[in-house]
Amino acid sequence: MRLREVARSAMRSLRANGMRTALTALGTIIGVASVIVVLAVGEGASADVSSRIRALGTNLLTIRPGAGGFGPVRSGSVETLTLGDAAAIARVPGVAAVAPEVSGSAQLRYRSANTSSQVIGVTDTYLGIRSLEVATGLSFDALDDRERRRVVILGANVADELFGTASALGERVQIRGIAFRVIGVLERKGDAGFLSPDDMVLVPLATHQGVLFGQDHLSTISVQIEDEGESDAVQASIEELVRLRHRLRPDQEDDFSVRSQTEMLQTMGAVTGTLTALLGAVALVSLIVGGIGIMNIMLASVRERTREIGVRMAVGARRRDILLQFLAEAVVVSAAGGLVGLALGCAGATAIARFGGWSTVVPAYGVVLALGVSLAVGVVFGVGPARSAARLDPVEALRTD
Repeated sequence: MRLREVARSAMRSLRANGMRTALTALGTIIGVASVIVVLAVGEGASADVSSRIRALGTNLLTIRPGAGGFGPVRSGSVETLTLGDAAAIARVPGVAAVAPEVSGSAQLRYRSANTSSQVIGVTDTYLGIRSLEVATGLSFDALDDRERRRVVILGANVADELFGTASALGERVQIRGIAFRVIGVLERKGDAGFLSPDDMVLVPLATHQGVLFGQDHLSTISVQIEDEGESDAVQASIEELVRLRHRLRPDQEDDFSVRSQTEMLQTMGAVTGTLTALLGAVALVSLIVGGIGIMNIMLASVRERTREIGVRMAVGARRRDILLQFLAEAVVVSAAGGLVGLALGCAGATAIARFGGWSTVVPAYGVVLALGVSLAVGVVFGVGPARSAARLDPVEALRTD
């Protein structure tokens, strides 16, 4: 029997039992749809995290005080970075710009409204390095820092909490009881890592150190490098320079840490990739369960069609033809279930993005993986029933009622 005839015979048999065929494919449909949705959500989350980190600035190195750890609490409690370090780093070949920062928490008040926020002392290079823009008003200039002017730029959320829909420009807010004039409001950026720019306020660095907190050491030094391809070389030069400035012996650990944006992207990508793989593996289990369902239904079909098998063998069908027919039926059911599951999975991912507000991306490898596994499930779980049918004795099969 040629393959075309085998396929036609399989299709006729499946159409003759439409409801049973649909129920047999249901496990594969659910399994493939689950895999597609899980991978789409995982890829969307990874892309979203990547875009948010890149939104903080490009070609960035971040230097924080303290060995190893990388967080705002640790940075604020260790006093190893100074303005002299920042000035020296700015002269390292390959460094485009440097933005020293110092941070502290404070209460902000405007009339009866008040809110707590992170107050960041920065220079006029900060906004450019961090890819931040002033939506309304002005940015700082060198004179603001040199004269310790009491001016402030508000994050979008802070401005909303203190002023609502009214304009904040020119108004005076109290920070730790000291009046500051609002000269600008940052453009809204959304959540972006440990501290969203929408939730912070910026003041000149010298004002932060001399007027507000009296803190001489720095919390962070952001470094923008000229060429992303030279990131490793520039990072090594900076680490060597800072170790020399801090007079660290060769056997002493660094009292600072340098992280590149690429390293952060790799770390976040590894985390989201692991979670996606874990959830995808769980979803694949449902595909295997679907395969077991196909095997059970096919075994029942062999018992029901024993006489039919005997008739086919009596008119000349070989055992190989019987095996191919039942195997083809299992593969067709599995493949059809895979295609329907793919369509439902894509529709589910679209619905999650539209109604749930999540970023979803259906990856090409996910489509190939889901369809490939569904076909493999059809073959693996269809072989057993097909071999059972092919091994039937024609005489005994014809005697079956």
